[in-house]
Amino acid sequence: MADYDYDLFTIGAGSGGVRASRMAASHGAKVAVAEEYRVGGTCVIRGCVPKKLFVYASHVHEEIEDAAGFGWTVEGARFDWKTLIANKDQEIDRLNGIYIRNLAGSGVEIIEDRAIIKDKHTIHLVNQNRDVTAKYILIATGATPNVHEVPGHEHAITSNEAFHLEELPKRIVVAGGGYISVEFAGIFNGLGVETTLLYRGEEILRGFDDDLRTTLHTEMEKKGVRIITGKVFDRIDKSGDELHATLSDGSVLETDAIMFAIGRNPNSQGLGLETVGVEVLPNGAIAVDAYSKTSIDNIYAVGDVTNRANLTPVAIREGAAFAETVFNNNPVAVDHSIIPTAVFSSPEIGTVGISEAEARKAFGRVDIYKSTFRAMKHTLSGRDEKTMMKIIVHPQTDRVLGVHMIGPASGEIIQAVGIAVQMGATKAQFDATVAVHPTAAEELVTMKTPEPQPDAIAAD
Repeated sequence: MADYDYDLFTIGAGSGGVRASRMAASHGAKVAVAEEYRVGGTCVIRGCVPKKLFVYASHVHEEIEDAAGFGWTVEGARFDWKTLIANKDQEIDRLNGIYIRNLAGSGVEIIEDRAIIKDKHTIHLVNQNRDVTAKYILIATGATPNVHEVPGHEHAITSNEAFHLEELPKRIVVAGGGYISVEFAGIFNGLGVETTLLYRGEEILRGFDDDLRTTLHTEMEKKGVRIITGKVFDRIDKSGDELHATLSDGSVLETDAIMFAIGRNPNSQGLGLETVGVEVLPNGAIAVDAYSKTSIDNIYAVGDVTNRANLTPVAIREGAAFAETVFNNNPVAVDHSIIPTAVFSSPEIGTVGISEAEARKAFGRVDIYKSTFRAMKHTLSGRDEKTMMKIIVHPQTDRVLGVHMIGPASGEIIQAVGIAVQMGATKAQFDATVAVHPTAAEELVTMKTPEPQPDAIAAD
């Protein structure tokens, strides 16, 4: 057998690459990981972690407003953007340090350099101008924000820059209708920015259950976010400190900042993939099989660069499955069919399983249980915000196919519900579970009457 410098060389030290590298090392492999930016990847450095910190910050003004209903008087409260940025940076530095220590403690060598695949066993380190060899190569380079390249797009920012703005704008237009766009629209609005959300489709959050989409739309508008659908940018012009965004219908939005959150592209460019013959799909994603193997038998890829399910926990699972498969003689394929997830919009969304539309397409008739109510907290706060919970059930098997909710702590609740759905729980088992009272989550085990079927509604 040929001798190599490493058993595994990982390109990218994000969530998937770090998990795969550490687990491979725990199985006795000699491992190196190359990272040209910072260890931790998008999620830790400029993604879900700092975003969640910003979400917490954006909720404080509502907490202050709600306090009055509980007898509290809060005076003199004010927000300082620079303090938030500094505290966020300090926390990211701490996490970055933990990731570095965990890799080193696992025996993984960290190489701060850009890595390019030279042949199926050779990696070129650009800054060091040297080659290393590895028996296996893992690509875990993630994805990068997409930008609509209309005239003037260079005046806009993406989520990367949003975490480092020197000043908080007074007005912003966020373009997009997915996770990142609705989350940042809520963040900016909550921090006092006049916020507009611009989306090309008919309704935000394409791919989610329709009741989640319409409920979030309504609640965001209640909170002051202006939502424009069915339009895109035609051009962006800079006039002094202002940006003038001309839309596809000829109307013009005047704003101080524009943020593109219109999706992310797999970060597969410039890695030498074409040289070695790794298959790349038309959308830039690296093609892999169920075990994350590419078209080259010793080269694998995990995480967002494969564009399967672009979520940090999924990348971590894929990285772990790769290490088990290749270095522990235990083939593991990740099941992408049932993935609990949260959208940290305002209000928050938690969802697992398939939507009502997907269920009806797959099974025809399904039973829908739905509850819409005002959370107990808001009976005293006076806030007009609705919580919605929905359970989709297969009528023949009674199996719960999907659970969708929007309201406080939905992300926390859906993690536990996801276990039940993953296990194939039935509606009868939900019903047999004792409610925790008084909580919002108890609605999930107390909904007893299904909604009328669409054919019954039509007959009426």
